[in-house]
Amino acid sequence: MLVELRAENYAVIDHAIAVFGPGLNLLTGETGAGKSILVDALALLMGGKASAEIVRHGAEKAVVACVFEATPAAEAVLEENGIDAEGNEIILRREILSNGKGRVFVNNQQATVGVLRQLAPELALVHAQSETLASFDQTQQRILLDRFAGISTEDVATAHEAWRAAQAKLDDLLTNEQERLRMVDLWSFQAKEISSASLLAGEDEKLETEKRVLANAEKLYAAAMGAFDQLYEGGASAEAALRAAGKNVDELARYDEKFSEAAQQISSARAMVGDVSSTLRDYAERIDASPERLAEIEDRLALLDRLKRKYGKTIDEVIALGDVVERKLAEVEDRDETLKTLRGALAKAADVYKQAANAVSVQRKTAAAKLAKLAEAQINSLAMKVRFEISVAGNEQEPAWTADGWDEVEYRIATNAGEPLKPLHEIASGGEMSRVMLALKVAVEEASAKTRKKLPTPRTLVFDEIDIGIGGRAADAVGQKLKALGRAQQVLCVTHLPQIAAFADHHFVVEKKEDHARTKMNIRLLDDRARTHEVARMLSGAKVTDTSLQHAAQMIATSR
Repeated sequence: MLVELRAENYAVIDHAIAVFGPGLNLLTGETGAGKSILVDALALLMGGKASAEIVRHGAEKAVVACVFEATPAAEAVLEENGIDAEGNEIILRREILSNGKGRVFVNNQQATVGVLRQLAPELALVHAQSETLASFDQTQQRILLDRFAGISTEDVATAHEAWRAAQAKLDDLLTNEQERLRMVDLWSFQAKEISSASLLAGEDEKLETEKRVLANAEKLYAAAMGAFDQLYEGGASAEAALRAAGKNVDELARYDEKFSEAAQQISSARAMVGDVSSTLRDYAERIDASPERLAEIEDRLALLDRLKRKYGKTIDEVIALGDVVERKLAEVEDRDETLKTLRGALAKAADVYKQAANAVSVQRKTAAAKLAKLAEAQINSLAMKVRFEISVAGNEQEPAWTADGWDEVEYRIATNAGEPLKPLHEIASGGEMSRVMLALKVAVEEASAKTRKKLPTPRTLVFDEIDIGIGGRAADAVGQKLKALGRAQQVLCVTHLPQIAAFADHHFVVEKKEDHARTKMNIRLLDDRARTHEVARMLSGAKVTDTSLQHAAQMIATSR
């Protein structure tokens, strides 16, 4: 639902705010007051084309903004475009500079007009007099038919995704076949080179340590034996000094117990020195100053370095690459079997999709005849005489397959006797198009209410001057239909007819006045008294009489 619409320095608008409610919101006012300007402002926020001409004279920029209640589908569009959600609301703002450039913001985050156009189908369908039914394209026509029939396309979408995935796997194999064959020789060489090296994870680090030992064998032997001699073997060794000191302390402990602990500590120190000395001696004895082993290690490390330069930063990465190459070679060898398996999976996925798409297509064709009959009756009750038809053409060729099925749904109409049926977008009259849209929406909502189908609430509908070319009983019928439509969704409508204005749930008047030699536009919500006066003005013109006030009050009471 559209909660609020704002405009600043937009056309003749200085600053205007309109807070809308659920149900039927009607905008009235004198001819030329600027009612359609508000509709155009909302169309701009739905991704419409902007122009520097809309910037109020003397202003640097025009700003239009609105607040919609968030929907799951709209939030999904935000997520796809990396825009954060803003609670339960979606805030749209668009700035148009006097030089024609502009900026777009969604939830106060910079965005593009493309994002607005993606959000538009989930938020509002704006049918302005300056537009055609282009926004009600074949996709929207199909969605409306599906809504009428309560058709779910979830199974079709699931089957379509599975078919696309199977097709992608097969295409990848076929597309890359020549490249893979060219790569076989390289893969074979790489696999052989890596395999013949008999690599072990982490062996390069172990070999580097062993290399350092062998390259410094004499130094290491001298250091180890020197330390051993100083600690244990030499005449002035630490062990000899500790042994002599221990005898003296033991003698002290015989006469004074406080030296007992010291004697034990010296004994422990001697044991520790002995352990370290043994370790040093054993290490020195194991040192093998073998030039042959050193040369062997250096050769192995050179091989490992060469492999790492070619295939990875570490031995683990080289081993991993070897596994990948082996797997690719196996795939090439098993190509025929893999191809057979993928084609079988694709055929199976295609059959599942065909069944799901055909089932939906049958439902649509049945529903199309029913909706066309209902819609034709609704349209003809709005001061029109038409023939109406809904065409559902199934295209079973794979290029036409989509997540919603393979049907092309097109609404066709003939507005004059003897004329052929034509697509809706070829209708010339904006008023006729608005009434057709109204009749279609009402037919769908009334059918949904009768069958109590649990269908998602559709977007806000906006009609600009839907009453062109009608009056009397037809105008009353339009008002009733707008009211009925407003029970299921929010409707905004610009009207000049009091018969329609009487049905408003929320009535706004748009006024244009002169202030300091500048024209300004204002919009305000009417209370019951002001609403009666406005309907009376629409009935009698500039001069409101007691009779027109009574008539207006009666019309409003009757509409309720």
